[in-house]
Amino acid sequence: MSLALTQTWYMTQRQLRVFARQPAYAVITLIQPVVWLYLFGSLFRKVVGLGGFGTTSYLDYLVPGVVVMSALGSNMWAGMGTLEEIQRGTLDRFLSTPVSRAALMNGNVVNNGLVTAFQSVVIVLLGLLGGAHYPGGVGGIAILVAAAVLLGTVFGALSNALGMLVRERESIIGINTFLLLPLTFLSSAFMAPSQMPGWMRHIADFNPLDWAMVAGRSAMSEHPDWGGVLGRGGALLALAIAAVWLSIRTFRSYQRSV
Repeated sequence: MSLALTQTWYMTQRQLRVFARQPAYAVITLIQPVVWLYLFGSLFRKVVGLGGFGTTSYLDYLVPGVVVMSALGSNMWAGMGTLEEIQRGTLDRFLSTPVSRAALMNGNVVNNGLVTAFQSVVIVLLGLLGGAHYPGGVGGIAILVAAAVLLGTVFGALSNALGMLVRERESIIGINTFLLLPLTFLSSAFMAPSQMPGWMRHIADFNPLDWAMVAGRSAMSEHPDWGGVLGRGGALLALAIAAVWLSIRTFRSYQRSV
């Protein structure tokens, strides 16, 4: 186990060096969250008058949603990196080394988790600059970031598995494009659940994206519902473990095919 963890960290460092050498990429990934925060926040600022948002500021409500949506958007494309390494032959060369097969997959997942945590903190700070308030303090923010990382792990691991299965960029792009908007709008990202149609509200109850949002919003509120936070956080953790296990199993299947 110790050796596997060490090798996973080595593979993570390899991915992090790529991220550090492309600082422009970090800036570009924050453009869309800025649009959501400041343009959507200004456009829909009066909807809190409808009630059910738990705050008088729409920006306060929107920040956790933007954090979680950014985690989803960035991690859904993890499979593209895996596919690129397959096409370059990099992954096959690693198969000739004694490195743990789990480390080959989990290095990518851990890297995405660290990048997601960094992006989440930046978005929270941008919201603070825009006038958002976080009654839950640092602890609430930490829970929101953890929820975003868990959600990112779920979709990052599934994206890796998808990349090894389909091995085509067009398929990954098509599937991600098909899933992104439904997952976003069938959640409480922009609208309070009480203002959503009943059928949308019921679907949102089974949406992992909504689990992360609700857990993060509750933890950052003045009076958190810790039962709801722990319940949704536990569900996200279980789903993340299952997704990582699936990606490792898929990798072993890929290994037998080469």
